[in-house]
Amino acid sequence: MSNMLLEAKEIHTYYGASHILHGIDFHIREGEGIALMGRNGMGKSTLIKSMLGVVRPRHGRVLVRGDDRSKARTYQIAQQGIAYVPEGRGIFKSLTVRENLQMSARAGVDGRREWTFDRVMATFPRLGERINNGGWQLSGGEQQMLTIGRALMTNPDLLILDEATEGLAPLIAMEIWRIIKEIRKTGIATVIVDKNHGAVTSICDRAMILVKGQIVFDGTSAEVQNNPTLIQTHLGV
Repeated sequence: MSNMLLEAKEIHTYYGASHILHGIDFHIREGEGIALMGRNGMGKSTLIKSMLGVVRPRHGRVLVRGDDRSKARTYQIAQQGIAYVPEGRGIFKSLTVRENLQMSARAGVDGRREWTFDRVMATFPRLGERINNGGWQLSGGEQQMLTIGRALMTNPDLLILDEATEGLAPLIAMEIWRIIKEIRKTGIATVIVDKNHGAVTSICDRAMILVKGQIVFDGTSAEVQNNPTLIQTHLGV
């Protein structure tokens, strides 16, 4: 069995007086892919932010590679080989495509530099065509490619994608899914949030469904694909 990368134990997170996450347990192992699913407002992004230290849980623990990192800052967690592609993308619009990529370049925790600038260019040829364009000049799809490419430049062991294809035209979304499949083949563990349950479960090994800040399902992706009632009840499709 592969090693545990990221764990959350009995996480309770609040926004002010609002109790958002209710005792969530989560884990992902090296090389594993998890589809994190649920309707809007069910706590998916809050769970991610709670594990990355962006939001501080009121109760519970977060472990990275078995070490308690509950009080660590976000950058310290990122330095443990975890890359985050946030909803809204978060590129530096005043920088060029090249600068966005180069500013994040670093070796992985074990010194690996498999994801070089040239490899990212080969994976995202469209970015090569826009290499000297400012971030503000890119389409939504190109911005998403840039954000994923920038995350890969950190040579992560775990890539977390929040709303991987949100708001993208169907053809661009298909291209993003193709790229994510290629990334999965390299052995990087992934957590993917996306409304396209068919696409995300086809890429991931496991699926988790959140309802009102609680996990109502944690099983194989095949179990979700073969259970239309589960999809209809909890995902509203």
